[in-house]
Amino acid sequence: MSPRSYRLGKREEAVGQSRRRILDAAKELLRAPTAYPGFTVDAVARRADVARATVYYQFGSKTGLLEAVCDDLAEAGGMPDLARTFTGPAPDAAIRGFITAFARFWAADRVVMRRLRALTALDPDVGAVIATRDQRRRKGLSVLVGRLPAGTGPAAEEAVQILYTLTSFETFDTLAGPDRDPADALPVVIRLAEAVLTTRARELPG
Repeated sequence: MSPRSYRLGKREEAVGQSRRRILDAAKELLRAPTAYPGFTVDAVARRADVARATVYYQFGSKTGLLEAVCDDLAEAGGMPDLARTFTGPAPDAAIRGFITAFARFWAADRVVMRRLRALTALDPDVGAVIATRDQRRRKGLSVLVGRLPAGTGPAAEEAVQILYTLTSFETFDTLAGPDRDPADALPVVIRLAEAVLTTRARELPG
């Protein structure tokens, strides 16, 4: 290995460690009781013990940092496996798989998830990031519902809206209550989703 390659490797390792430290600091700050007024790039930089410019170098903006935090939570919650739910032949099983994937995701870090969702009403940057990701979840459900018999029209749109509500963090968080993990609400959410789809199937003509 040439000295230049070695130096580049060490530099990439240092950059990776710095990125990890910033992400961990951002999540620690979100877990703190003062997260609501205190989640700023400056606050994250101080907690990570890096320069403010380092945060911008790594993530580009506060929005980029928030996107990276959400991506990190998604990785921890097994969301990369979500794509498999769209490849199965049975749409009803795919919807159950979709709901299961989000149950794992919401349980990845309940406090951070809760703070991020709460901050959407106070911080436009957080609101924009969360809204975009929520729309991806809605779009995924639209695709899956579209694979069901007569998966278009007002009834299908209503089913998507109900499933979108059922798969939200707020639904899992509320059903789990204060003492259980959000993923513990999965059986209830699946039963409710199946009731929606069964009722819809009965209402189809034919």
